[in-house]
Amino acid sequence: MRPLPRLHAITDAAVVARDDFGIQAAALASVGPPVALHARLKGAPVNDLVRLTTRLLAHAGPPEASVYVNGRPDVARALNAQGVQLAAEDLAPSDARRVLSSGAPAWVGRSVHSLEEARAASEEGADFLLLGHLYQTPTHSDRAPLGLRALEAVVALGLPVIAIGGISADRVAEVRAAGAYGVAAIRALWEVPDAGAAALRMLAPWL
Repeated sequence: MRPLPRLHAITDAAVVARDDFGIQAAALASVGPPVALHARLKGAPVNDLVRLTTRLLAHAGPPEASVYVNGRPDVARALNAQGVQLAAEDLAPSDARRVLSSGAPAWVGRSVHSLEEARAASEEGADFLLLGHLYQTPTHSDRAPLGLRALEAVVALGLPVIAIGGISADRVAEVRAAGAYGVAAIRALWEVPDAGAAALRMLAPWL
């Protein structure tokens, strides 16, 4: 199994619809093993998720980035993706692992928003946690950000923690200092002139 990537580039419907999506995906994949491209299309038909995953896998060859499928361990298994990312409404990590067991080894991550959810995900067998939102973001303006102290508390549980929410290159150093294994982003990686360069800046504290 490949090492868990430090930088997770999350997609959504708006990102996938961009004219430069293929160019940006290729640029991110070219950064190599520290990057994971997440196939994520909330509410879309499974065929759309399969097409997106297949497209990302075409960019991310064995020496390059990993591909993680959000919400569907069956799709991850069928396409030999390197990981699956689960939300609260998805299968429990232990159940997802059973789905994945007949395929290639894959990471199982759980998205969490509090220390209590992180503890539950750990007990359910998650390999890593995606914790957010860490900083204030326009998409979650109605909820207070968790902040670095919450990150430190979740890190203390012992699982690798990927921080998400308002993450930018100028904040990554303090996120790493608080114990995060890595970071994840949408806009900071896809809605930029050069996604590859943006990825390298965000990875700098770990390189």
